Amino acid sequence: MRTLAAISLGLALVVGAGCNKDNRAPANGSGASVGTAGRTDSSISNGDKDFVRDVAEMNMAEVELGRLASERGSGSDVKQFAQMVVTDHTAAGDKLRAYATQRNIDVPAELDGKHRDLRDKLSAKQGLDFDRDFADAMVDDHQKLVDKLESRIDKDTLTKAKVENKNAPDAQVKATAVSPEKSDDANTQALNQWAADTYPTAYAHLQAAKALRDGVKKRATN
Repeated sequence: MRTLAAISLGLALVVGAGCNKDNRAPANGSGASVGTAGRTDSSISNGDKDFVRDVAEMNMAEVELGRLASERGSGSDVKQFAQMVVTDHTAAGDKLRAYATQRNIDVPAELDGKHRDLRDKLSAKQGLDFDRDFADAMVDDHQKLVDKLESRIDKDTLTKAKVENKNAPDAQVKATAVSPEKSDDANTQALNQWAADTYPTAYAHLQAAKALRDGVKKRATN
C-alpha cells in the first residue's frame, strides 16, 4: 500500500504538470459525447479519427471501472488504485476531448458492449472476488491502452524509457517522459504529442495494476 501511495503522488505531479500546459480542457471526465462545436476539418485522416475514438473508449472505460472500484473495492489498495485511475484518466480524457472538439471528431458517448459486460460482471461481485476481477481487468485494459499509445511514440525514446524501468519492481516504475513520433501533418503531430504526454502515466498504471493483482492474490491466500 505504501508503494501504491508513492506511485499515486508521482503520477499526480506528472498529470498536474501536463494540465498546466492547457487549462482550457473541459472539466467533465465522464466521457460524454463531443458536440458539433469547433471547426470541421476534412484534412483529419481516418487513422487519426479511429485512434481518437478507440483511445477515448478505452479511457472512458478506465474511468467508469475506477469509479465502480472506488465504491465496491474491499481492499484499501484497490480503492487507492481506483482513485488514481479516475483522476489520471479523467485528466487525459479532458485533453483528448479538447483535441476532438477543435477538429469536430465525435467520441463515444457510452461504453461499448465488451466494457458494459465487464462493468455489469464486476457490479455483481463483492469482496475479494471483486478485487481480483477488477485487478485482472486493469492489467488487461492498461496493456491494450499502452500498446495503442506506443504506435504514436518515437521508438528511440520509448526504448530508452523501458530500459530505465527494466529492473524496477512493478510498483516502483517511474513515469518516464517520451517523445512523440514525428509527422508533417500538424493534426497528427498534435495527436502524437497527446499520446506521448499520456504514455508515462498509462505505463506506470500498468505496472501498478500488476502489483495490485499480485497483492490481491496474496491477500486471498492468507
